[in-house]
Amino acid sequence: GQARPGPAIGQALGPLGINMAEFCKQFNDQTDTLYSKGTPVSVQLAALSDRTFTFEVRSPPTSYLLKQAAGVTKGPSHVSAEKAVGYVTPEQVYEIARVKQRDGMRWHLPLEGVAKSVIGTAKSMGIHVQEAGEEK
Repeated sequence: GQARPGPAIGQALGPLGINMAEFCKQFNDQTDTLYSKGTPVSVQLAALSDRTFTFEVRSPPTSYLLKQAAGVTKGPSHVSAEKAVGYVTPEQVYEIARVKQRDGMRWHLPLEGVAKSVIGTAKSMGIHVQEAGEEK
């Protein structure tokens, strides 16, 4: 967790009456063991009327996980079906799908369905899924 009080968090939490320092402390405590520092994560925050809050940390964006797996720093300016920016293996796709399936809204979806969604995201980013023995 690298959350710290600042303008971005202030604009989101200020109108809700939530103490930024307390949110950052709880967020950092909860995310320290989940992901490495600097990994972007989604957070679903519920602000209660007594100015308390609850939050759920979700997995990193699929695009971030795909870029990490493919060793790509950023996606292409325009996607080409022929020219790949990077490659991932089916095993990496299923590993990303397992991470995404743990999110609250996807627990009931079959792993294969989540994996197909990951493949769709990869295609839209110019990352190709490479089968065993396939040339790059």
